[in-house]
Amino acid sequence: MAHTHAMHGPTATTLDAAFRWGVVLNVGYTILEAAIGLWIGSLALLADAVHNLTDVAGLLIAWGAAAAARRPPTVRFSYGFGRATILAALANAIAILIGIGAVTWEAVQRLADPPAVPGLVVLLVALVGIGVNTGTALLFQRHRAHDLNAEGAFLHMAADAAVSAGVVLAAVVILTTGWLAADPVAALLVSLVIGWTAFGLLRKAGSLALDAVPPGVDRERAMAWLAARPGVAGVHDLHIWSLSTTRIGLTAHLVMPGGHPGDAFLDDVAGELAEQFGIDHAALQIELGDGPACKLAPDAVV
Repeated sequence: MAHTHAMHGPTATTLDAAFRWGVVLNVGYTILEAAIGLWIGSLALLADAVHNLTDVAGLLIAWGAAAAARRPPTVRFSYGFGRATILAALANAIAILIGIGAVTWEAVQRLADPPAVPGLVVLLVALVGIGVNTGTALLFQRHRAHDLNAEGAFLHMAADAAVSAGVVLAAVVILTTGWLAADPVAALLVSLVIGWTAFGLLRKAGSLALDAVPPGVDRERAMAWLAARPGVAGVHDLHIWSLSTTRIGLTAHLVMPGGHPGDAFLDDVAGELAEQFGIDHAALQIELGDGPACKLAPDAVV
């Protein structure tokens, strides 16, 4: 017996709109930054324009995963394509950490001999970058609490906004005090903060990819709740995992010596699991307990 609640309606529509506007804004900013970089001969702006192309790619991957999650199951992919959202969140986390690693390496190199920060034009372009990246991040704000894929997109854009803010702050310090080391120092500080946040995203996404019990679901409480249902003498082979970044699945064996309780019982239990634990898809196997011991009963057996 299964209860399935796929993302649909206003939630899916607003998330699609967030991805659409995010891609449009970032493509526009990338074109602007590259054009100005070519105009004034700024290698820094051209390099950042290339970096922003990776942001667009990240948004497209996350958007594609969200769309794939809404596709119906197939004969081969019987659970559908929801786990694409987990892989997208994982990819976003890895991309952020790689980007931060590159920025950190460059900042360390520049500490010994910090170059002059480009002029006022670069400063203004960075301010535009703050606006674009912050605005894009805010598009995903309402979705990030219940969708790790959306959180990945949010953190990716928030990280870029923080980097742009660091560039602006460093440029202001240099223009007013002449302290050239402000640029690499700001980059290192920003990288430290973003890296810590991105590591948290990587840990969450990695756990879900390895079928860990999703955050917010108490496995022991769920087992105790199932064991307390009328007629249930024991529960084993309980598994709780993420079908996607927004959906949770559960399988379990219920030992019921009194016999199969009927479809109404299974439907009620599945409904309560959805209501109390947020579990959308529950598959329950009934055992009478009058035959050989179930080979999957030990906790160490999968």
